[in-house]
Amino acid sequence: MEIITVDQNNLEKEHICCAISSNNDIQVKAKKAWLEEQFKCGLIFKKMDVRGKCFIEYLPLEEAWVPIVGDDLMHINCLWVSGKYQGQGLAKKLLEACIEDCRKQKKHGITVISAKRKMPFVMDYKFLIKHGFISIMSLDKYELMYLSLDSQAVQPSFTIKEMTCEEGGLVLYYSHQCPFTAKYAPMIEAYCQEKGLIIKLKLLNSSEEAKNAGILFTTYSLFYNHKFITREILSVKKFEKILEELI
Repeated sequence: MEIITVDQNNLEKEHICCAISSNNDIQVKAKKAWLEEQFKCGLIFKKMDVRGKCFIEYLPLEEAWVPIVGDDLMHINCLWVSGKYQGQGLAKKLLEACIEDCRKQKKHGITVISAKRKMPFVMDYKFLIKHGFISIMSLDKYELMYLSLDSQAVQPSFTIKEMTCEEGGLVLYYSHQCPFTAKYAPMIEAYCQEKGLIIKLKLLNSSEEAKNAGILFTTYSLFYNHKFITREILSVKKFEKILEELI
C-alpha cells in the first residue's frame, strides 16, 4: 500500500478520504476548495492509496488555523485511520512520512492538539506519546502536544488562556477545514430556524480569522452563553440531545 501526496495537480481526481461522495457533493466541493487555497500556504495532504479514511494533513504552524505560536514548526490538522484500515500500522506510516518531510524542510518540531481521554475528532493521546510527543500545555481538557526535532528550539504555546465566546446564546464557529461542516453546520442552522431558536453561525474564511477568533478549535466549536460545549460535528439528533441538557 503506497502513500499518495494530494496536491493541486491531482486534487480533482483524488478521493479526499473524509467524504466518500462524488466531487459534486457540497462537502467534497468545500473541502477541495479549502485545500486548493491552503496548498499555496504549504499544506501537505498525504493518504494511503485506498478509498477510505486513511490520511494525514499538516501545514506550517504560522499558516495553521489554530491559536498556537512557535518557531518554524509544522502543525498536524488531522491524522485519521478508521474502519478496516486500523491495526495495520498505517497511522504510524503516515506520521513517519510527516516527520521525514519536516526534517527535510528543516522544521524545529511538530505540534498537534490532543486530549488524555479519547474524544471525537481529536488525535489519540497515547499514540502521540508512544511516538515521541510530549504534552507541554493544557487548556481545559485538551493538550498541546509537541515533538521536538531540534533540542535548541523554543517550545510552542497556546495564545489563548481559556475557551470562551464573547457573545451569549448559541454560537457556532466553523470552517471548511473539515468537509463535514459544509453539510452539518447549515443543518443545525435550519433546525434552529424551524424551532424558533437563535443561533449565530460564524464561518472562518482564513487562517488569520481563525487565529484571532479566540477559540481553540476553529474547524467546529459550539458555544452556549459564553461556554464551550463541543467540537464534535453534530447531527440534528445529537444537537437536540445537547439542547435538552442546556436549555
